[in-house]
Amino acid sequence: MAVTAVKLGGGGGAGTSGAAPVLRLDGVGWAVRGVPIVQDVSFEVGEGEFVAFIGPNGAGKTSLFNLISGIHPVTGGVIELDGADVTREAVHARARRGLGRTFQTSSLWNGMTVADHVRLAAQAALAPSASYRLWRRADPFEARVSETLERTELADRAGALAGALSHGEKRKLELAVLLVSDPRLILLDEPMAGVSAEEVPALVTLIRSVHRELGRTVLMVEHHMDVLLGLADRLAVMHHGTLLALDTPDTVMADATVQQAYLGEAL
Repeated sequence: MAVTAVKLGGGGGAGTSGAAPVLRLDGVGWAVRGVPIVQDVSFEVGEGEFVAFIGPNGAGKTSLFNLISGIHPVTGGVIELDGADVTREAVHARARRGLGRTFQTSSLWNGMTVADHVRLAAQAALAPSASYRLWRRADPFEARVSETLERTELADRAGALAGALSHGEKRKLELAVLLVSDPRLILLDEPMAGVSAEEVPALVTLIRSVHRELGRTVLMVEHHMDVLLGLADRLAVMHHGTLLALDTPDTVMADATVQQAYLGEAL
């Protein structure tokens, strides 16, 4: 099906103050053995925006996040963070610039405590050359670890092993591991995956506070539109590896092109 993208929305202010956008993609693509997975994606994200990515499985959402974070090498186009070209930079170099990322599947150590996860992340981010030595002398990080656990509502679980946490608590811990390193741009890939219906509201509230109270710029992949209500400033629709639409949620969902593309497909 040939689809014409709707006009890209201005959103929350990329370029409105004269400053470089936090994130800019220009013609970004990724192909595997000549087969295009992501094709000619271009957009900007301004400071403090929340952009949600939707689309069916196989639309290219996670692949796009992998390109932004440096996991996959682009085969075309340019990626910029704060005006700097990071197209060829490694994952750790982009992390040093303030990019944080969570994944669909948890990557926690089941035999490590909640507090030690956050402490290790703080050490790696704030004193990487001294992390091994400081592991046995964690006082310099204690206040930061405690503050992060309080913000993510995990203070009372500090001594619990990650393997004993519920899915919702594991998602909170993944956020805590990110937040302790003070990222400026956060990519959340299906944070509600595996989370029980009872735990979803608290996780949504936490993500909202990260965006609004801490002022972080957030990109999030999510299948459930009800989760995105009240969170996203702009909605991005991926379709067969392309960016079909990017605008306010109301404008995107009312667009005839989007409705045609998703006829019979659940968002």
